[in-house]
Amino acid sequence: MLKTNYQTKKIEAGCDEAGRGCLAGPVFAAAVILPPYFFHPALNDSKQVPEELRYELRTYIELHAVASSVAQVDHEEIDRINILKASFKAMHLAIDTLKTKPRLLLIDGNRFTRYGRTPHECIIKGDATYASIAAASILAKTYRDDFMKNLHLQYPHYKWITNKGYGTEEHRKAIEVHGLSPYHRKTFQCCSSSQLSLEMGVMFKV
Repeated sequence: MLKTNYQTKKIEAGCDEAGRGCLAGPVFAAAVILPPYFFHPALNDSKQVPEELRYELRTYIELHAVASSVAQVDHEEIDRINILKASFKAMHLAIDTLKTKPRLLLIDGNRFTRYGRTPHECIIKGDATYASIAAASILAKTYRDDFMKNLHLQYPHYKWITNKGYGTEEHRKAIEVHGLSPYHRKTFQCCSSSQLSLEMGVMFKV
């Protein structure tokens, strides 16, 4: 069962990203502040939740959260500053627009660029440990999926409607046949399909 809070003395926000390992599209991040009473039996790391249920959870989270926000950093900036910095920037942008300001940030993962003077805790597998991080993972994932589904209408041969830009076999084969789209991250895969297979593998859950 997910833990409701890391501590109870400060307002805390859970933060997570989606799309960090993708070959195309932006990276999204969300920040969520939950009330002490918040509970949903299906809430979990977004990778462990079926797609239809993620959207049900998104509605529930946005209805019951004290505050929530989603932000993105596009593929061009990812290429300019690298994906790690872009992921942290997307989190910072999401925190910027929270209507309630947190006094502690819970970050999924083991690294983070400090947000002003606000203290933070990095938690490995935090999206499977704390409810606020899990909620952030749901929001980031669903909003990014929506973005990629819309892009699919312009570039259907990459099958982003199903792979969401991750390095699946069908996606890599489409790159080999059609080349890179304007939304591909050039620093991720200016290489052959065989190199992509070697470097990325088929290990992404979409």
